[in-house]
Amino acid sequence: MLRSNKDPLANENLELMDADRGSIVTADDGVPLAVREVGPTDAPITAVFVHGYCLHMSSWHFQRQALEQEWGSSVRMVFYDQRGHGKSGEPTPESCTIEQLGSDLDAVIRAVAPRGHLVLIGHSMGGMTILSLTRQRPDLVKDRVVGVALLSTTAAGLAETGLGKSLNNPVIDAFRFAVRTSPGVVQLGRGAVRALISPVLRAASYGTRVSPRLVAFSQSMIDDTSVVTIVNFLKTLELHNEKDALVHLTRIPVTVMCGDEDWIIPLASSLAMARALPEAEVVRVPQAGHLVQLEFPDKVNAALVRLLTRADAVRARRRSGRRGIG
Repeated sequence: MLRSNKDPLANENLELMDADRGSIVTADDGVPLAVREVGPTDAPITAVFVHGYCLHMSSWHFQRQALEQEWGSSVRMVFYDQRGHGKSGEPTPESCTIEQLGSDLDAVIRAVAPRGHLVLIGHSMGGMTILSLTRQRPDLVKDRVVGVALLSTTAAGLAETGLGKSLNNPVIDAFRFAVRTSPGVVQLGRGAVRALISPVLRAASYGTRVSPRLVAFSQSMIDDTSVVTIVNFLKTLELHNEKDALVHLTRIPVTVMCGDEDWIIPLASSLAMARALPEAEVVRVPQAGHLVQLEFPDKVNAALVRLLTRADAVRARRRSGRRGIG
């Protein structure tokens, strides 16, 4: 939140993550996924961060920066670009689904964190990705996941609330059809698509007056996203339903966090999801828009530190139980 005329981020290195250890993970359909890591590979817990729609891994900049110092060698942090976003490869239209994103997360975990305990942290479409993985791989959650954070996200319902209302537009429907038939033609119409979608995302990003540099930073992520990717993910955002995943998260620590000025995914949607999660800490962030991790990073970081404390207790109990059985 900006409190003076001087931009507090004027000298901020928003490309900090570019210097972290990098690798490429190949998804099960061959799409390359760009990955970055911070922290020791043998850390007791690996935290995997999953970004949202029209963003990329750098949207976690403030978490990567602060939590490296807070957690030190006890946690390795893994970040990656979702398919069609950032530096990851372009997917086929048919693979732009929440189902596939859950499989992509599974591929990242298998490749860079095949063993050890996990904390999964997702924002917006990234939270939906985590729920998809949870439904597909309940064994992974039961055996290895010790904490989950779901920021500005929902298990279902975008067709009825929030962003879904903005997507009921015949022009966007026409572009969906064009993408399926000839993506190259759609690229020529990127101005029209951005004229419809970008203002929605930009207006919903922040609920308060923030750093001009931060506004430019988040807008650059939207602008960097291929118009084909923007359009291809619209249908799955409207129609996805991962409510069945919630039952698998009822016995582990969960943080549900949302801004009360988020009208892409309204607070009510997050609260409805939290009601199905008895172990959830619900964090309502007054005045925050959709990009809560950028707008109020201190509040998000504090919530993640609390989550890790709870998650570490679960990890210790699981380790103690295994020793007792052995």
